[in-house]
Amino acid sequence: MGRRSARTDAADDAADDTAVDAAFSAYVAARRDVVRRTAYLLCGNWHTADDLTQTAFVKLYGAWHRVRDKGALDAYVRSVLVRATVDESRRPWRREKAVDAVPDNPAPSDIASTVTDRAVVRAALAAVPSGQRAVLVLRYFEGLDVAATAAALGCSEGNVKSQTARGLVALRAALAELGEGVTNSGE
Repeated sequence: MGRRSARTDAADDAADDTAVDAAFSAYVAARRDVVRRTAYLLCGNWHTADDLTQTAFVKLYGAWHRVRDKGALDAYVRSVLVRATVDESRRPWRREKAVDAVPDNPAPSDIASTVTDRAVVRAALAAVPSGQRAVLVLRYFEGLDVAATAAALGCSEGNVKSQTARGLVALRAALAELGEGVTNSGE
């Protein structure tokens, strides 16, 4: 068999890199908004959600050539996203939030009741510990079952069940502490 030239090998590598970049770009374009929304629900801040989304996609790009099952990309990105969120929440400068004054709660109105409900739930979700919040977001927002959540978080199904139970208790307590009943505007 004949030897291939270095020039041919370099051209093949460049073509492979272009195909990889195109596939990665297509995946990011299709999933960016979903990943960003999930990141927002995990951290409660759009700016941090943007950073977490970027971190998840950077890590995915680094691992793109190792991923054999392209159907598992969403699970990989969720796993990276949750780990990045937990890492970010452990940083000392994230523990304190300074405000000049306590914000006034707007008077509920017919139009604003849905927005108020969302704000209350987001504030309560932010009060839940990050690990429990991750389980709640994956289970109830992403719609994952116990097994898929355990796989995304890299833990046992029993841990997911206990963290779900504890997270729901913490969420209910946070809702009660906020002193605002969530209206049943969806019913």
